[in-house]
Amino acid sequence: MATQGAVQEKTVIKLQEPKKYNVIMHNDDFTTMEFVVEVLVDIFHKSEAEAETLMMTVHKGGKAIVGCYPFDIAVSKVNAARMRAKSAGFPFKVTVEEA
Repeated sequence: MATQGAVQEKTVIKLQEPKKYNVIMHNDDFTTMEFVVEVLVDIFHKSEAEAETLMMTVHKGGKAIVGCYPFDIAVSKVNAARMRAKSAGFPFKVTVEEA
């Protein structure tokens, strides 16, 4: 039996890029520069030279964006940095904000 007069529906799927979030490091008077560089290299996968430049930007400017990621990745990196700072005894502050 043929389906005469059947209606076909078109579904249009619009894909959107996920929102991006900036990871921001804040300066403090207690966390060592060496520790900040270590976090930037190990957790944020920066080169040694880029990590040192970012660390100096944080030190001189009070804060700096150290990466831009989808929300889940940004939060994971911030949590990893905070846990490492806590275990090392530093009051290191890292935050996430929408880009």
